[in-house]
Amino acid sequence: MPPWGAALALLLAAIALLGLLAPRLLRRLGRRAVGAGTPPGPGGPDAEEEEADGGGPADRFGPGREALPGGCRLLCKPSALAQCLLRALRRSAALEPGPRSWLSGPHLQTLRHFVLPAGPGPELAREYLQLADNGLVALDWVVGPCARGRRVTHAGGLPAVLLVIPNAWGRLTRNVLGLCLLALERGYYPVIFHRRGHHGCPLASPRLQPFGDPSDLKEAVTYIRFRHPAAPLFAVSEGSGSALLLSYLGECGSSSYVTGAACISPVLRCREWFEAGLPWPYERGFLLHQKIALSRYMTALEDTVDTHKLFKSRSLREFEETLFCHTKSFPISWDAYWDHNDPLRDVDEAAVPVLCILSADDPVCGPPDHFLPTELFRSNPYFFLLLSRHGGHCGFLRQDSLPAWSHEVILESFRALTDFFRTEERMKGLSKHRGSFLGGRRRWGTLQKREASSSSSLDEIFSWKRSYTR
Repeated sequence: MPPWGAALALLLAAIALLGLLAPRLLRRLGRRAVGAGTPPGPGGPDAEEEEADGGGPADRFGPGREALPGGCRLLCKPSALAQCLLRALRRSAALEPGPRSWLSGPHLQTLRHFVLPAGPGPELAREYLQLADNGLVALDWVVGPCARGRRVTHAGGLPAVLLVIPNAWGRLTRNVLGLCLLALERGYYPVIFHRRGHHGCPLASPRLQPFGDPSDLKEAVTYIRFRHPAAPLFAVSEGSGSALLLSYLGECGSSSYVTGAACISPVLRCREWFEAGLPWPYERGFLLHQKIALSRYMTALEDTVDTHKLFKSRSLREFEETLFCHTKSFPISWDAYWDHNDPLRDVDEAAVPVLCILSADDPVCGPPDHFLPTELFRSNPYFFLLLSRHGGHCGFLRQDSLPAWSHEVILESFRALTDFFRTEERMKGLSKHRGSFLGGRRRWGTLQKREASSSSSLDEIFSWKRSYTR
């Protein structure tokens, strides 16, 4: 894929969106000019805007929500861990409200990350991991630049590994690179997971990874634990890439190696999301990006899919259905595909705390009351929803060159999880109680002991050099 291909695909969507937004921006500027001498209401401009919108974004979600700075809400089931996370979020400076800028609109926040070039970014060291079926995935380890005064935030001086999963389209955004740089500064060891054929990873076999199939991610996580058996592992996903992370956590359950996870602007009801479609500039932009990315593998895919029909797809659903359902060797129905790829199919088995950060004005995920399974956060003690009024899709921008506030909140929540688990193990006693705060779930200290004892078996798995470094 040429380096300008992804930017071109989303630039076209940006131009279309700006054309749609121009009249609205002009009307807003006109209202400001007319009302320049009128004092704001008792609650200020934000209160007037919230009143015009019919209340805060979480007002419709009923009980189980907690107020936070900046107009955010935390929706969760009450528990000891929920109280710990709530205290950490209320102390977070990242959630404090700041001055609004012209970039605060949802479309501008979204397009800034998906359209603008990623910039210099961090220094990456790539490894290729050969999978059981001879396919390849890529792991980009963030090795620099190392900021001065780097803070190690975990006991024992062992940096925690932060596994970052980009969106399902394979676009490495400014959002992901900014998170990696901030995590490196805070003492984490970030690594970016790339699927088959994404971001320069060769397509060694004529098979791409379905939307919610975590089999490749399982092998990658096992290899990461082989390389860092004593370090805690956290995971963060971006946008549509959250389906992969949630599928992994659901399938692995209490056997997951992950200590804590976070999803930035996750797509949770994926089938409904595909069937409803996105606003047409985003739909066309993401679709064009996927076509450009797969065009280099057209010959390799001819034996498995109808490439002529694939590259003539006019929607994301048609593209996904042609690529994974209407295959020449093993065709399946659309219903059967989602039976195996719905990220929430095994969500009741997940045994890892997951913080989902979502904006009420997300133009890609859609309105929260339509595409957000709020009952999941009310009933499952492992899932927490941080809902903000503004932020767009994977935006959550702040003034000047500060990192997105979602990145700060995620790293602070991981620190709170680590402290909570350490305190819990200290109180219960490592030798007597290895369960979790909700009964029988494995925790951070337990995982470390188990991983140290199982390193010999992992040694046999990777003794024949499955990893290839360049």
